[in-house]
Amino acid sequence: MEDLVQDGSSLLPPTALSDGVDRRDFLKVALGTGFAAATLPVMAQHVLKTDSKGLTEGTIQIKVGAQTVPVYRAQPEGKSNLPVILVVSEIFGVHEHIADVARRFAKQGYLALAPELFVRQGDAGKEPDMASLIKNIISKTPDAQVMGDLDATVAWAKANGGDVTRLGITGFCWGGRITWLYSAHNPQVKAGVAWYGRLVGEKNSINPSHPIDIAPTLKVPVLGLYGGKDSGIPQESINQMKAALAKAGNTSEFVVYPDAGHAFHADYRPSYVEKDAKDGWTRALAWFKAHGVA
Repeated sequence: MEDLVQDGSSLLPPTALSDGVDRRDFLKVALGTGFAAATLPVMAQHVLKTDSKGLTEGTIQIKVGAQTVPVYRAQPEGKSNLPVILVVSEIFGVHEHIADVARRFAKQGYLALAPELFVRQGDAGKEPDMASLIKNIISKTPDAQVMGDLDATVAWAKANGGDVTRLGITGFCWGGRITWLYSAHNPQVKAGVAWYGRLVGEKNSINPSHPIDIAPTLKVPVLGLYGGKDSGIPQESINQMKAALAKAGNTSEFVVYPDAGHAFHADYRPSYVEKDAKDGWTRALAWFKAHGVA
């Protein structure tokens, strides 16, 4: 189950946009063009499809040290000085669902960027099942590497029509956990929306801290969207996080949907809960607007 996964190590400096690709990037030159193998079969009757009319969208390449990181970009066509949203994937990488979420933000006027944060470890989309994906890729992806890649993505946005004084981040499951961590890591972030991201866990060299550990120093308001029936994220951990944030005077909020389990926003999976996913999306847009991102 991806809700039990963590991530964590070496920070690399951001550099400018590059048109080159490295030996792993050939797997990722067209991000968001299909669903990850480990998620199949897809629940086609629920899948939302956001068109690209009026948008500039597709894969860009960003250099981070010696590594080229593919990023799915969607934004209103011909526009600049746009608010920026980082979209952080589940453990499955930047597949069709994450690309669609980026297009949804672009339709709202954002420059949405979804970096492929597992590129050094392999192709998350091609791992055949959850166990292989966790063993071969997720367990080997260090938090600090992820922070560095997101920093580089923000630097690209600043140089390419994004207004990073209006920077937000959202993520799902694995990406929900990263949303909490990056909101503490980068003081430029104005607000975050974390969808069912794990809050507590064991520490190691890959995952040296978890959201509960950064709560005492978190300044950014984060909206946490969680399922009451999520067996991988017990309500006790949510209550712990609430208490830690309140003690620190942080204005983050939680919404727990009592009838939803994990991945209730994932319209391509059996876990999808339409009414809660739609409500969460409405709340996410309002949260970003209320906190100066929109």
